[in-house]
Amino acid sequence: MDREQEELQFLGFFGILKESLKIIFSWRKIFSQITLALILPLSFIFLAHIQISQLLFMNILNDQDTLNYTKAGTPGYAKLSDIISSEWTVFWLFKAAYFTFLLIFSLLSTSAVVYTIACIYTAKEISFKKVISVVPKVWKRLIVTFLWSFAIVLVYNIIAGVLFFLSVAFLGLGSLEVAILVVLFILYLAGFVYISLVWHLASVVSVLEDVYGIKALKKSKALINGKMGVAVAVFLVLILCFVGIQLVFESGVVLAWSLSTEIRIGIGILCFLLLFKVILFGLVAQTVIYFVCKSYHHENIDKSSLADHLEVYLGEYVPLKAKNIQLEQFHV
Repeated sequence: MDREQEELQFLGFFGILKESLKIIFSWRKIFSQITLALILPLSFIFLAHIQISQLLFMNILNDQDTLNYTKAGTPGYAKLSDIISSEWTVFWLFKAAYFTFLLIFSLLSTSAVVYTIACIYTAKEISFKKVISVVPKVWKRLIVTFLWSFAIVLVYNIIAGVLFFLSVAFLGLGSLEVAILVVLFILYLAGFVYISLVWHLASVVSVLEDVYGIKALKKSKALINGKMGVAVAVFLVLILCFVGIQLVFESGVVLAWSLSTEIRIGIGILCFLLLFKVILFGLVAQTVIYFVCKSYHHENIDKSSLADHLEVYLGEYVPLKAKNIQLEQFHV
């Protein structure tokens, strides 16, 4: 990242995409190592979860269908009921294990990429070994921010669900009512995208500043003001790519029983290759957006101070103090 701080505020949609690609290609060695160690497992876990969940759920549906045609009270009925109960237990245990590993690798990947870009920004010597030694300590801060974000998303969805339920109960499902529900759903999506965007930027704040949790979310919310349009545009492009890969994997691998095994394997490999690239690019882009937002608000990041606080001393990660990262505002 060889641009001056003052120049970053002028980066638009294509400028952020170009800068993100430039960082990845300029430092391909370190990002390749991070990808192999963290992002590849993350991508594999995500795609494998889709396939395995489908297999487990189909087994449950088949056994449930057989149970419906089995006479109640018979030994066969009791045996099938026990099998279905066991299958549901396995299904939910698998889901719990999946979300645990997904969370771990997501936060570790975020920590590694954000820390690496901060070192690049300050022209500080960086190595994969140094990144890995810092990541576990940064990761702890990200957990707190994640828990706060998860709580906010949960409350938001509960409130939205209650409002949709009350709307259907009191308005009905006529033509006008359906139109109102569509408008409400669009507003819900807009709010969800906004919360997700603040959440992702707060992850970068948690790594580079001395705030995390709800304070990081508040800081992220303040930073994103003024650059909302370009940030949302980048975020939506990444989401569309992510959803597109998921849909192709589901239709071309998970549900494509009519296709040959070779074709399904080929589609699966293609989705895997695309997915880890999208994840890496997304993590780099959200960090670039952070620096763009800091520049836009004239919050000058002193490179020497940032470099000092990124140093690993006796294995301890020292987070950047707000007074160092948010010095006197510079004027363009």
